[in-house]
Amino acid sequence: KIKSYDDLKGKKVGVKIGTESADFLEKNKKKYDYSIKYLDTTDALYSALEIGEVDAMMDDYPVIGYGVAQNQPLATPIPREKGGSYGFAVKKGQNPELLEMFNEGLKEMKRTGEYDKIIGTYVKDGNEAKEETADESTFVGFMQNNWKQLLHGLWMTILLTLISFVLALIVGVIFGLFSVSPIKALRVLSTIYVDLIRGIPLMVLAFFIYFGLPGVLGFNIPVFIAGIITLTLNASAYISEIVRGGIKAVPVGQMEASRSLGLSYNRTMQKIILPQAIRIMIPSFINQFVISLKDTTILSAIGLIELLQTGKIIVARTLQSTMVYFVIALIYLILITSLTKLAKNLEKKVN
Repeated sequence: KIKSYDDLKGKKVGVKIGTESADFLEKNKKKYDYSIKYLDTTDALYSALEIGEVDAMMDDYPVIGYGVAQNQPLATPIPREKGGSYGFAVKKGQNPELLEMFNEGLKEMKRTGEYDKIIGTYVKDGNEAKEETADESTFVGFMQNNWKQLLHGLWMTILLTLISFVLALIVGVIFGLFSVSPIKALRVLSTIYVDLIRGIPLMVLAFFIYFGLPGVLGFNIPVFIAGIITLTLNASAYISEIVRGGIKAVPVGQMEASRSLGLSYNRTMQKIILPQAIRIMIPSFINQFVISLKDTTILSAIGLIELLQTGKIIVARTLQSTMVYFVIALIYLILITSLTKLAKNLEKKVN
């Protein structure tokens, strides 16, 4: 058992990157002869401790205390280190009224004892008698408490995918037609667009649109709109290539024969080439829809509350990362498997 820092010798200690706890562990690493495992999030830290990836962890005491209050199997055998304080931040020079109200409210809560009461409710050290709470460690208990949140997250995921995919179809088809146009300028424009969008990682694109563009435009972009723009741009580049490939798959002799009979390029595309190409494209369109559906998880990085971000919020409250991510994976598996089967059935009908 670990009862002091000396007991950490030869053991692995988990900590979040960039925290005061990380600085403390790094400074005392040689003194107590432990190794450090750096993780990004609180839920990853708790999961690593739960599965034995680390022997101990160090985090802000209110966070650990909250975990204990949620009936997590945690204990704090080593006395707390004196560290920094939590603060309420506003943009410098702005919101002075809000800051004044906050300070007065906090002072009043401490005077009346309400502050200590709140701390006592949400932060515990593991020595208190266990209170009876809903058992979220079971699948049934977890779903009873969280199904509404998960359903809302799923709805947001589907809505994001549908809207962005419809827009991506429009943009992608336009640039796909440009890519096979007899006009060189349009072909060059299509190539530049596709290469540019496909060359930017999706998360970087999301960060640029949500965090970068407002600095240039002078106004904020709502996170939902930023998510739609990100998915639309990303999917449209791949749809453009699907359209180009579908058109190229139609034997070139059909275009030549049609033109020799006096039909214009546009008429030939409309009546002969595209009807055949669309049949070839349909399965690829569905596959791209599935990819866009999975890509929505990236948008949790900018705070968009889709299915994965909903799961992260639940994990932050319950610290049940295994159960939460199992349920989310199950939802995605059912949804994506259904869409994949649909794509295969359509492919059979087309062929």
